Amino acid sequence: MFTGIIEALGRVLSSRKDGNNLELYIESPFTSELKVDQSVAHLGVCLTVTKIDKGGYYVTAIHETLERTNLGLLKTGDLLNLERCMKLQDRVDGHIVQGHVDMVAELSQIEEEKGSWRLTFTLQHPHEGLLTDKGSVTINGVSLTVVNPQSQTFSVAIIPYTWAHTQFQQAQAGDRVNIEFDILGKYVRNMLQQAGHI
Repeated sequence: MFTGIIEALGRVLSSRKDGNNLELYIESPFTSELKVDQSVAHLGVCLTVTKIDKGGYYVTAIHETLERTNLGLLKTGDLLNLERCMKLQDRVDGHIVQGHVDMVAELSQIEEEKGSWRLTFTLQHPHEGLLTDKGSVTINGVSLTVVNPQSQTFSVAIIPYTWAHTQFQQAQAGDRVNIEFDILGKYVRNMLQQAGHI
């Protein structure tokens, strides 16, 4: 489990297709602290460290992961938002993030607002009540607050610190991003559906 508070920026050193899977070799500031079998969120996607080699480590994204996320678009040199799994004694500064991406969305607009940035995203499918104004959403692994959710669009506001310390500093309209809805909202919706209320 994660919090959506990005720990570091990593970089793709190489990528290699292996059947339907994609093996990524990642450079990160905390590689020396990692161990094999550890979970690390890459752009919000939970992947397992499979090998550590010199200044980098390897992870594998399987076909199911590639179908649901933007990892298949990565190329050598791309920056990644990285977060190691939470420790139970730590404060949860963001919200509970599983690293299980629900869908890919498109960054449709970037507006600079005199010291902050408003980003608007278009979803592939209606969010069916999983986004609420001032609720939480994870975008490329970053815990953010929802602004003005519509049927298939919503916005977030990015403060300067988050802009400078995440992949958002390179964001461009048209980018495809990983979206994970708040797990609490998903469970509530599921219970209401089973009870026949929606």
